[in-house]
Parts: sequence; C-alpha cells; structure tokens
Amino acid sequence: MSTLLITGGTVVSATGRTVADVLVDGERIVAVLQPGSTLLGHDLAAAVDTLIDATGKYVIPGGIDAHTHMELPFGGTNASDTFETGTTAAAWGGTTSIIDFAVQKYGEAVETGLAAWHEKAGGNCAVDYGFHQIIGGVDEQSLKAMETLVDEGITSYKLFMAYPGVFYSDDAQILKAMQKAAELGLMTMMHAENGPAIDVLAEQLYNQGKTGPYYHGIARAWQMEEEATHRAIMLADLTNAPLYVVHVSAKQAVAQLAAARDRGKNVFGETCPQYLYLSLEEQLGAGGKDGFEGAKWVCSTPLRSREEGHQDAMWQGLRTNDLQMVSTDHCPFCMKDQKELGLGDFRAIPNGIGSIEHRMDLLYQGVVTGELTLERWVELTSTTPARMFGLYGTKGVIAPGADADLVVYDPAGHTSIGYEKTHHMNMDHSAWEGFEIDGHVDVVISRGEVLVSDGTFHGRAGHGRFLKRGLTQYLS
Repeated sequence: MSTLLITGGTVVSATGRTVADVLVDGERIVAVLQPGSTLLGHDLAAAVDTLIDATGKYVIPGGIDAHTHMELPFGGTNASDTFETGTTAAAWGGTTSIIDFAVQKYGEAVETGLAAWHEKAGGNCAVDYGFHQIIGGVDEQSLKAMETLVDEGITSYKLFMAYPGVFYSDDAQILKAMQKAAELGLMTMMHAENGPAIDVLAEQLYNQGKTGPYYHGIARAWQMEEEATHRAIMLADLTNAPLYVVHVSAKQAVAQLAAARDRGKNVFGETCPQYLYLSLEEQLGAGGKDGFEGAKWVCSTPLRSREEGHQDAMWQGLRTNDLQMVSTDHCPFCMKDQKELGLGDFRAIPNGIGSIEHRMDLLYQGVVTGELTLERWVELTSTTPARMFGLYGTKGVIAPGADADLVVYDPAGHTSIGYEKTHHMNMDHSAWEGFEIDGHVDVVISRGEVLVSDGTFHGRAGHGRFLKRGLTQYLS
C-alpha cells in the first residue's frame, strides 16, 4: 500500500475551509492535519511515497456526477461515450464517481436490463460507478423486481412522464411504483415533462414546416415541465415517497419544488450546467430558427429562453437550496451520423449534450462570478450527491476513513474549453466551445491513485469499482 501526502492546500468542504495537509494510506484518507503537525512524525513529507504541493490551491472531495448515460440506446443510435471514454473524460474534469442509469426496456425484465449495464461497465471504468434503475415498464413483474434493488446496492429508480412508446409511465403506473418505493425506501427520480401533450405540439409544428432544432424547445414548452413537476409532487405527497426531479430547467418548475419544500416535503431538484449557461435563443436557435447548428444542444428538458429568465432562476435555486445538486445528464452524440438523423425533423434528433468533463469547471466559474460560495460549489458537486444517493462518508467528504477521492484545484489557473483545447469525450464537437474558466483541475486522485497530474492522464480502464449504495441520507 502506498502513501500520499497533499501539503499546503486549502481544504474546502460543504461547511467551511481550512489550510490543512491530507494524508492518504492505500485507498483511504487517514488524517487531515494542521500544517507542520508532528503528530505522525517530525518529517512526514519525507516518509511518504508521493508528495503533492497544493500551496495556493484548493483541495476538494472528488466530484460525483449522479446523472450520466454512457452507451444509452436512444433514437436508433447509442450515446457516443463508452464507460471507458466517458469515465476517462470525467476524471480529466475532476469527477471521480458517476451514477449511470441501467435501463429496463418495455417488455424486458428489470434484472435483464441491470445485468446488461453491469456487462457494459464492468472492467471498463476509469472512476468508480454506481447505477440508478430505469423502470421502463411498470407492471407486476417490475414492481416485484424493485424489491431486490436495495440488495443490489441500487437505492434509486427513474420513471419518465415523457417519451410515450419508449419509457413513458402514466399516472396509475407512477402511483403504483411510488407506493412500492415508499415501502422499500427507494428514491423516485422523475423526468417531469408531459410527454403526450409534447408529442401533439411537436407534430403540429412539424406539419407547419417548422422542422429545425429551435422548435424542439418550442414543443417542449415550460408549461409542460411545470405541470408534470406539480403532478409528480402530488403523487409523491399521496404515497409518501421521496421525490427527486431530474434536469430541472424551467423557473416555474423550481417554484413548484420550492412550494413543496416549504410545506416540509421530501422533494428535491437537480439542474445541469446547460440550464445555467445555455439558451433557446443562442444555442438551439444557432444559425436561425431553420438552421441545424442548434442540434448540438438538443436535450430534454430543453434549453430555455434567456429572455424569460430561466437561467437566472436556476442559479437562484442553487443558492436557496430549492435545487440541491448539479449533474450533467451526460448523453453525448456526434453531429455526423447521429444528430444528423434529425435533419428535416427535429423530433428525430437524439436528445443529449456531453458535459461530464466540464461540470466542476463550469460550476467553479459560478464561484468566480459570485453566484456561489466555494463551500456551496463543493456541496452541489460532491457532498450532496453523496448524501442524496447513499454514498456519504465513503464519498463526498475529506475525512479519515473516507475514500481518497481528491482534487487539487488551482484558482489561479485557466481552462479554455473547446474541441481542439480541452476535450476528451468521444464526440465530434464541444457543446461548450469557447467557454473560458478562471480555474484549473491540477491533480485528480481516485481511491489514492493519481489519475491526472501535470496535464497527463495516468489512469486506466478497470480502476473504477461498482458502488453498492445505501439508502438516501438526505431526508428531513
């Protein structure tokens, strides 16, 4: 077992910051020491195998991206990142754990879908990984199968109020699943958009000749997100099931979450970097309403109108804790042969943006601009994901006994994002082309192993282990 010491850095947690040294033995953190402490010897630096000088830099717990889709089948193609390429890109960006979604397709056994995801990920991940379970068809068999999920280390499952004919669950199915989840202690994750109504709007737009990516955002109107969010909250209230609404993008949906939380309900919300920075007008409308450039940014929920103020509302929700987390919903597709499937029909554009490499940086830029505190940055990107999904203590914290998942972040550094600059995801463009970050991921450590340092990747596929998660640690 090798030893590692990070000296001189400012250790930042969700609750404060302090200059401290961090000692790692094997895969675990064993001590957080005052600088110059002789508690473990008079020259600890000389006694360790690896010494990292973090003077003037932040030392934070490794990022946890709790919403990714590696190799996801969607719209006749598959997300372009494999578990190897996607987790390698994650490591480059300071993310040391992901939680991906195992998929039960309609008509397939839950166990079959889960086994397929273990097969895809096993031995291929550069960082640690866990799974949520998508229940694509709520019936007696899948409800029974939910009873085995906790033993499998999967304590959250996802339903869709969107995508009729693919993943869609109606209200009766959602009610039954939530009843089962409440009984088992599972967290219900919800894609909250009114799918059947969206499909009608999308068909009407297409028939009017409005076929470009811009109209993807028009069809998936904010009213469809607010209505579904409210409906999910009411069903969760009725069944007493904790609810986590994924990829919140509309300010009206945040208001629904805030109202439920003000009533003391266990209702939580996640947003993503794209909803903080990107917009209907600038990205989906790139090249004009009939242009195709905007296909790069087609995702669901869609990018919202900047004129309507949705982006500002997401930042505010993060400050007020009406939104608790920022994940990526990383689901990358190349323009060539993938996004181009929707040329002439926005409905056929695969939904997804690649962001896993840039989440930590993009949120840190919010610290620079005064949207967030340093502590809130750590809370949103690491500590709360660990608590929300049953990993805290092992992940999400710098403390003795925790996994040595650590990032040395340089606030005086700089990161230029772009396809020819900072880009390790398996896609032919960057959704974040031209973004400049006033900070830099210098060193990334996963379970005591240095994955990134000196601008070089030292990790490997197979280092990442499956995370058997406990029940959520975030309930009031």
